[in-house]
Amino acid sequence: MWTACRPRRAGAFAVATGAVLFLCGCAGAPEPDYASPVSAERPSSEAPADEAPSSDRPDSGLDPVRTESGPPVSVAEEMAPAEPTSVEVPAIGVVSELVHLGLQDDGAIEVPPYGGGSPAGWYRHGPTPGEIGPAVILGHRNASEGGPGIFAELPTMEVGDTIAVTRDDGTLAEFVVYRTDRFPQEEFPTLDVYGNTVGPELRLITCDGLNRDTGVLEDNFIVYAELKD
Repeated sequence: MWTACRPRRAGAFAVATGAVLFLCGCAGAPEPDYASPVSAERPSSEAPADEAPSSDRPDSGLDPVRTESGPPVSVAEEMAPAEPTSVEVPAIGVVSELVHLGLQDDGAIEVPPYGGGSPAGWYRHGPTPGEIGPAVILGHRNASEGGPGIFAELPTMEVGDTIAVTRDDGTLAEFVVYRTDRFPQEEFPTLDVYGNTVGPELRLITCDGLNRDTGVLEDNFIVYAELKD
């Protein structure tokens, strides 16, 4: 059965920043307040998330933190800007070309297409993978045909797993997971995900938390990774 995330209204934080949630299938996060950076030097992106089924729990009343090893303790050297072309996540068998995502006319974040294999998408208004700041990649949990989406197994990822992003200058940005979280969408950790970081980081985002009573995915699952030294 096809399921979708429940659209949600932006909270006070989003209203204060003039941002909106994306409501196409799965709700995203509000735009971060760049006046309140998470760590260092560069304002990063705005906000998205993603779509499709998974968890067997009946509701999303779950402790949001799944696994965490603490913030990165070392900072890899920043790579020159280069747009990503594909992503590989060996732990979950993912190899995907990357479409580039922007903003819709209403200010909502675009989501990857469902057709054409439902590839993952990179949010192009944020840092490129390897630059300082959090590059953001979104992927659906299920496909339009009813099968699994590109990030169907994302919630099984663990600390220490690796992610490789091929870039259009021929270089490879390799990341190591240091944290994974599941959050109710109305409690999305905007600054943790989209705020400034000391070094180059990556976020993978999809939907999670299937409510069996409503058929709605009520959470977001987020993978945090840092660039390998």
